Amino acid sequence: MSHKSVNVGVVQLACTSDTDANIARYTERIRSLAGQGAQIICLQELFASLYFCDTEDYHNFRYAEPIPQGPTSQHFSSLAAELGVVIVCSMFEKRTEGLYHNTTAVFDADGSYLGKYRKMHIPDDPGYYEKFYFTPGDEDGYRVFNTRYARIGVLICWDQWYPEAARITALKGAEILFFPTAIGWALSQDEATNSEQYQAWQTIQRSHAVANGIPVVSVNRTGREGDMQFWGGSFITNAFGRVLWQAPHLEETMHVEAIDLTESDKYRRHWPFLRDRRIDSYNPILNRFIDE
Repeated sequence: MSHKSVNVGVVQLACTSDTDANIARYTERIRSLAGQGAQIICLQELFASLYFCDTEDYHNFRYAEPIPQGPTSQHFSSLAAELGVVIVCSMFEKRTEGLYHNTTAVFDADGSYLGKYRKMHIPDDPGYYEKFYFTPGDEDGYRVFNTRYARIGVLICWDQWYPEAARITALKGAEILFFPTAIGWALSQDEATNSEQYQAWQTIQRSHAVANGIPVVSVNRTGREGDMQFWGGSFITNAFGRVLWQAPHLEETMHVEAIDLTESDKYRRHWPFLRDRRIDSYNPILNRFIDE
């Protein structure tokens, strides 16, 4: 098999209340990464604003815009075409009056809009009141996108904890799985709790790489917002879950990593988890719970 590699760019930033400034800073970083050879660049979840879901406030719906007709989509579509890079772009989508989604759009290296993935799993926890803002994804379900450089799958933040989402995306032929993310530590927590939470978060995503034999790229924000310290720690794995690169927790950073896509075949042959799946026995997973 001929060697196939793709250069993936990651941007981890702290956001501000100035959406124009946030978009300008991301634009600058994308230009820099493209200059370093990045071919696919992933932005963190809801990068254009502060993480507004920490409160239930109707005023925050002003951040939403249609995709791909809105100004943020148009800006990054043009940027992708100018630089010849794929951009994985997380936004607050206004689908129609009163219907909103947490959505990631994918723009190909010629600027064309390849489609969107709408977050399927919506949390509702202290500091993460996303059910107030977002309707779960529906008719499109889990998506893959045929970009110039690779066939990619996109899931968003809370989706990270669900093996079913990663499995279905992999079964649709994703060569790389991207996770735009906004997750952090409450300032009241102790260091042991912080460490346990981060390790669980990284471990579950690394397990998606292992189980499915594809690389994982997880892009989180950093910075303190209200009572939350976003824990950064963005990372990239190979197709067997080995961490190739990990960002610091409290610092802004960007990085380009070459990912060998031909490794998937090697790992799937030597660890044939896909081959040995007993799909005839999995029907019970469609139950909410299996009562005695």
